[in-house]
Amino acid sequence: MQKQALIVDDERSTCDLIEKVLSSVGIKSVSLTTSSEAPPVLRRGRFAVAFLDYQMAQPDGPELTRQLRDSVYNRLTPIVLLSDDQHPNAVSNGFKAGASFFFYKPVDRDRLLRLVRATHAAIEQVQRRTRRVPLRSKVRLQFCGQEFEAETIDVSMEGLLITTPRIIPLGSSVGVCLHLGKSMSPIVGAGSVVRLYGKNQMGIHLGRLDITESQRLQEFLLPLIPGE
Repeated sequence: MQKQALIVDDERSTCDLIEKVLSSVGIKSVSLTTSSEAPPVLRRGRFAVAFLDYQMAQPDGPELTRQLRDSVYNRLTPIVLLSDDQHPNAVSNGFKAGASFFFYKPVDRDRLLRLVRATHAAIEQVQRRTRRVPLRSKVRLQFCGQEFEAETIDVSMEGLLITTPRIIPLGSSVGVCLHLGKSMSPIVGAGSVVRLYGKNQMGIHLGRLDITESQRLQEFLLPLIPGE
């Protein structure tokens, strides 16, 4: 699947230049020149990298950065804030919002290409975290004081796709106890229902595993993820 970038900048020429540079390294783009159009797009899409203009009408770059960090699919996406404001407060505010890089305007093609290449490792890391591993394992779910057993179809470091005898409403919080093998104790934590497929499949996001459980899941899955 081709990588996709989100570009939000009120200058069409800036969007066009970034699009061309990204296209040269195999990344297609969704470009917006009106920031108010961005929130529904970033909620629905999964992006390999995002370029956001720092100074726009609300929501501005830092606010869109916060929204990306709060979204289900883009919590780890590399985010580049574009700005002609070189005041230290601007940089500080951008990084506090969750930006990965700060890039000063005017945008130079060669500098931009170097930055895109620098983000490649970060993009690959995110893709490995979200890569799905086909895996049939038992998982016990807790919801509204009740507990029932389901089975995974695939597992990633970010979530589960399961077959289930009971569908839980979209957006609900759910307790998760994932059994990955007899030789290890279950992965235990909380998730949220982010997708419903037909009458017996659900997607669960594991955004609320603690650090220890997340590391255990990572150690189990990484050997199963094929390299590029």
